[in-house]
Amino acid sequence: MSIALLLEMVAEAFPERLAFKGDDGALDFATLLSRARAGSAWLLKQPAQTTAFVGLNGAALPTALFASAIAGRTFAPLNYRLPDEALRKLAARTAPSVLIADDDMLARLGEVEGVTIVSRAQFTDICAAEAQVDPPLVEEDAIAVVLFTSGTTGEPKGAVLRHEKLFSYVVGSVEMGAADEPEAALVSVPPYHIAGISAILTGVYAARRTIYLSAFSPEDWVELAVREGVSQAMVVPTMLDRVLDELERRGEHLPRLRSLAYGGGRMPRSTIERALKWLPHVGFVNAYGLTETSSTIAVLGPEDHRIALAATDESARKRLSSVGRPLPTVELEVRDAAGRALPPNQSGEIFVRGPQVAGEYLHRKALSDGGWFGTNDAGWLDDEGFLFVEGRLDDVIVRGGENISPGEIEDVLRLHPEVSDVAVLGLPDDKWGEKVAAVISPASAVKNSHALAEWVRARLKSTKTPETWAFRDALPYNETGKLLRRVLREDLLKSGGA
Repeated sequence: MSIALLLEMVAEAFPERLAFKGDDGALDFATLLSRARAGSAWLLKQPAQTTAFVGLNGAALPTALFASAIAGRTFAPLNYRLPDEALRKLAARTAPSVLIADDDMLARLGEVEGVTIVSRAQFTDICAAEAQVDPPLVEEDAIAVVLFTSGTTGEPKGAVLRHEKLFSYVVGSVEMGAADEPEAALVSVPPYHIAGISAILTGVYAARRTIYLSAFSPEDWVELAVREGVSQAMVVPTMLDRVLDELERRGEHLPRLRSLAYGGGRMPRSTIERALKWLPHVGFVNAYGLTETSSTIAVLGPEDHRIALAATDESARKRLSSVGRPLPTVELEVRDAAGRALPPNQSGEIFVRGPQVAGEYLHRKALSDGGWFGTNDAGWLDDEGFLFVEGRLDDVIVRGGENISPGEIEDVLRLHPEVSDVAVLGLPDDKWGEKVAAVISPASAVKNSHALAEWVRARLKSTKTPETWAFRDALPYNETGKLLRRVLREDLLKSGGA
């Protein structure tokens, strides 16, 4: 099944319902389908196999995605935050392609061989004027979307998502037309992130109005949520903390907000506890997934949050730091280095398989013969099947042959009343191979490293107590909430660990 079918079904059932609203206008479902079909007719005239997109959120984004799907072209949204040279290099990898770019980003691209570049305004005009034609038959195993990784450790990898995988995820997660007409979802994640793509597809299939925030700020987020009567939203952990600050400043409790999903990074327990207390009427959802799995594979639902918050037993309350249980449509195992499935409460690599799991990159498959995908995430399952994600396997600190999870130490340090944020990482050490380093924010927090070390030592093994301490005004995150440990590591190495 093509993902275009999702839009076609909903446009037939709810033609006049508002679908998307952004800075570049608003579209109902019938108009979105009409413009996507016109855009596909134009794409079919171009000598291109891929439609690239460089721009902010807005109505042009879902139009381009569905136009590409109808035409049988691959859709590839690119990271506009890359330096100009890296962005041009990535654009060249999509050739032969048509590239739709925000008008103010055209100069950054210049001319790219094999790439036909059109402005967002030009594409919008084309979709409003082009005559529609009968579209080709699109095979379900055709490539629908390619998302490029951040490329922090090398060339970005192109994660391949085929129509059948995305379609399977959407129909397995959302009921068609389930949204009531007043419902509205606020989306502020960037177009080149899997959450941005899944928000389009699930929002369309649910027949839910999507409100786009082109660039995040807590003030604009709260203002838009109030003005549009937003009922659903999705944020990354760093966004939620800032949104809560703004809500508290205004004394605003967002009474029409019913569901707030978060993901994309590790959520500090103190932050989610604060959110649950300020917004007790909201159903919080922690969604864990990867680009290679077509988005979410495990969920900590609203009732899970409430039960954990009310628990007096620490093992039950600790589940606020989990990502919940795997979806019923996927299988999940935690395995050791030899590939053996581990019992509960033992840490290893998270593996997953199921109809939505793609596990594929351009020119390379990443699935085992049994269809399992190794996530490169470390984690463990408790006795009730709740999954705890400890971070990337690459982030694990190996000290004297002992594997140490940065997340475990970070959770302990966040409990300190003067620590707002923290990052733990490994630095080279001649004696132990690696030593544990902690970076504390804000810089105005207590700088008594001895007291902080004693705080950790009283709660964890001495080998897990940081030996190196640094203090910064803020920690570096990317726009999807991922802590940039590599940036911190390079900073500490240059500054001698201070």
